[in-house]
Amino acid sequence: MKHYLVIQLARFGDLIQTKRLLATLCAREKANVHLCVDNSLSSLAQLIYPNVTVHSIACHGTGLTGPEAMCTMLVDNVSAFSQLTSLNFETIFNLNFSPLNFRIAALFEPERVKGYSWKNGQELVGIWPSMAMRWSDYRRIGINLVDFWAGYCPDMISPQKVNPIASPKGGGIGVVLAGRESRRSLPVNTLAQVVSTFARSQQAERITLLGGGAEEGAGKAVIKSLPSALQKTTSNMAGKTQWTDLVDIVGSLDMLVTPDTGTMHLAAHLGTPVRAFFLSSAWCFETGPYGTGHLVYQASTDCLPCLETAPCIYDVKCGNSFNSQEFQRFLVTHKPEHCPTNLTLFTSEFDTLGQVYTPVAGNDPDAEQRIKFRSFIEQFLTGKGEASDMETVFAQRLYRENDWIMDSEPGKSIGL
Repeated sequence: MKHYLVIQLARFGDLIQTKRLLATLCAREKANVHLCVDNSLSSLAQLIYPNVTVHSIACHGTGLTGPEAMCTMLVDNVSAFSQLTSLNFETIFNLNFSPLNFRIAALFEPERVKGYSWKNGQELVGIWPSMAMRWSDYRRIGINLVDFWAGYCPDMISPQKVNPIASPKGGGIGVVLAGRESRRSLPVNTLAQVVSTFARSQQAERITLLGGGAEEGAGKAVIKSLPSALQKTTSNMAGKTQWTDLVDIVGSLDMLVTPDTGTMHLAAHLGTPVRAFFLSSAWCFETGPYGTGHLVYQASTDCLPCLETAPCIYDVKCGNSFNSQEFQRFLVTHKPEHCPTNLTLFTSEFDTLGQVYTPVAGNDPDAEQRIKFRSFIEQFLTGKGEASDMETVFAQRLYRENDWIMDSEPGKSIGL
């Protein structure tokens, strides 16, 4: 039996986007796969990955900052670290660039760690994540995060095997009220119009509003903005769901209307059709719903995707297309001639590398360059294919001298 450990210490959505990597490891002969997550996500991880052994540690929500937070996390996690070091892991996949991830990597021989490792007091970043940091300058053509994490494995499973083909389940429309960053979410009035249009066109008998406790007020405002007939069939579940409830609800829906959120990725995991609205820093080619049968309404102003940590100097103009009357008509018809300016409707599909999005309406000016970039990445991961002139440019920009000299397997920790 070979033991593999995946360390995923990020948030809800990242946990689910680790699925292709975990599924690849589980598919290996005589594999025993382990997953290390934050305490807050332990029960969810066990729900969605029943064939994986889950280890939980304290890494978020300590209420402390700086050295105090790090000290508390290390002390509180001593028993968990002891358990991890008692297992003879064949390979450790350390997925996050964070101080705690590097300290956990120090528990293991650096040669066994892929991603972010620690050797003789030095933080090391592998070639594959180093390349990803460099291609962040080309975010409009980047690859899906699910495929990036799976890229650590040369034997990654086919993308079609990751999630079910999305299909309606009979439970009406689910609506995620907001994401973590308000700029990436539709305003309440706009969201109410979208929900009303979808409910009429789909003849939905039930609408379920979803979110954390902080969104309960937004849920009330959405209901108040809906036509009276829809108000009677709408339930505000914001702040009222545990992980098991959320899985049950999302898995029963006909569709989920959502910004870029963890719940969106949960819907894709469960095979529930997603109707996603991406704007601001949200870019579907990076973090869109994984699988087939999903639609993404992507704002496409020339300033996107932006940095969510930087203030917007354009008054969030990328949201204007969603506020237009023509957009409500477009939601029903999906005819290219009804598509508002600065908006592209994408449908989710696959190529040999993984998730892609094909335009149904609107423009995708980066399509040609993206295809060449994906070809370059696939050649790097598989060693197969023929390079074009554009791919030579990518190689010059994404490789460093030591990447050429040393063994360039994606997991090797010699990048930077």
